[in-house]
Amino acid sequence: MAESSSSTPDPALLQRARQLPKVLLHEHLDGGLRVSTLLALLRERGIAPPAPDEDSLAAWFDARAHAGSLEEYLRGFALTVAAMATPEALARVAFEAAEDARAEGCVLAEFRIAPLLFEPHGVSGEAAVAALLHGLSRSPLPSGLIICGMRHESDAQIARAADLAIASHQWPSEPGAARVVGFDLAGAEAGFPAGRHAALLARVKAAGLGLTLHAGEADAGERVLEAARLGASRIGHGVRLADLLDGPEAASVLAEVRAHGMHLEICPTSNLHTGAAASLALHPIHALWRKGVGLSFHTDNRLMSRIDHSTEAAQLVAAGFGWGELVQMGLHAAGASFLGAEARAAAQGQLRAWAAAEGLVLR
Repeated sequence: MAESSSSTPDPALLQRARQLPKVLLHEHLDGGLRVSTLLALLRERGIAPPAPDEDSLAAWFDARAHAGSLEEYLRGFALTVAAMATPEALARVAFEAAEDARAEGCVLAEFRIAPLLFEPHGVSGEAAVAALLHGLSRSPLPSGLIICGMRHESDAQIARAADLAIASHQWPSEPGAARVVGFDLAGAEAGFPAGRHAALLARVKAAGLGLTLHAGEADAGERVLEAARLGASRIGHGVRLADLLDGPEAASVLAEVRAHGMHLEICPTSNLHTGAAASLALHPIHALWRKGVGLSFHTDNRLMSRIDHSTEAAQLVAAGFGWGELVQMGLHAAGASFLGAEARAAAQGQLRAWAAAEGLVLR
């Protein structure tokens, strides 16, 4: 289990959380490396680590996790991207991410990354995607890859990322192998609205890719609605949507949310670290869930936030959610997955079977 910078849940609670089948929709591969792997890759590439051993490197990330803003939180990625910048390292990181998720009880997972970040280090976008798919496919966990464009980059570079997603989505693959399943706009949000890429996002959708956009994390709730209007069926984070559900337009906003079939990929611990929420007790996930918004919980960046999926689940239960509610979130997540119908149905079947064995009544 990855160590967490959050308070450690009761051991019995954590043990049950490990047994809960989980669906992972929001995890950045370059934010989820094992500490031991990052240290080894930095040494292999001749890059001086910011700390000399695993314990001190873990402590370094613990300290950075509490930066308090999205921009500061994102700075640690320069280190991981440099460490991962060979096809062999990319495949290793992807495989370990899938295996770590499987060890946490995940029954379906989607991982995301911006492959063009590796080009300045000598790895083409196509080679990066091929290596990542190879690594994911080595694990028996049903998984897919979401390609990200970085919002702060030029329109031309974001279009290149989308073109790579469209092309690699069409690559032939063996049955059961991981495939590119979606496209995302990630990175610094404020000042970089998704609306400027409307035509590009429409082209992505027309090519058959799933579309999920980061929105409403470091910008206003209106950005969540904008993302849905642009065709995103899922929203990365989306927590500021809660602000719109506590005002005079709440009824019309909620009606639009439901009309779009919107699903929020919420990352509670990460939201605390980036300043999107003040505490887990006050996290918008509570209000959003009470309003009936489709959502689920995820890790975002296992390394950067020092969190794992089981601890995330246990902390939600400690904060007042019931186990049946977590199962229901998992069912929502599986239904919103970009993987095929067979994988989605299998994941939902495992969630329902666990709920029945635990005597839980689902709403």
